[in-house]
Amino acid sequence: MRAILSDIHANFAALEAVLDHATALGVTEFLCLGDVIGYNGQPEDCVRRLAQMGIVNILGNHDSYITTGQNCDRSKVVASIIDKHRDALSQDSVNWLMQSVDSVQEGETLFLHGGPNDHVDEYLYEVGPNTFPKAVQRLFAGHTHVQVRHDFGDKTFVNPGSVGQPRDGDPRAAYVVLDGETIQFQRVAYDIDRAVAA
Repeated sequence: MRAILSDIHANFAALEAVLDHATALGVTEFLCLGDVIGYNGQPEDCVRRLAQMGIVNILGNHDSYITTGQNCDRSKVVASIIDKHRDALSQDSVNWLMQSVDSVQEGETLFLHGGPNDHVDEYLYEVGPNTFPKAVQRLFAGHTHVQVRHDFGDKTFVNPGSVGQPRDGDPRAAYVVLDGETIQFQRVAYDIDRAVAA
């Protein structure tokens, strides 16, 4: 079984809860759809844990602010957080983020952070059959922080939701487990006060 994580956003309390939950389910492999850093208070801990576990990370827009040396031009608040995270991250963690991949394609399944037109920063708030690139039957994307599945005939779109900052009205950490062809949505309660304190 494989767990698909996304949008951890430096929330180490949520990440630990998700990793423990997935491991208890029998998950042996993990893939991250990006945005390990940003927003919350423990970027170094989150990057270090994923690196220690050998987890592949797909580059998210917040990750890219670190790897490119640029910053968010949409929000001064986000930009200031990225500056703090840049100071908080060790060189090893920056190097790990720089090894993030653009996407992962396995047969007819495509994993990315944003969308087919911009893998890093396209928000897929609306999806349909035309969203899928040629020869892709299953599309997994993060970025919107909303856990959702849509089926269009033989095509399936999945957003695993956000580990560290859900935006779908459910405060629990969100992720997805793939068990063969079966897609299982997961929600995990975690110590929010601990995340706030961090």
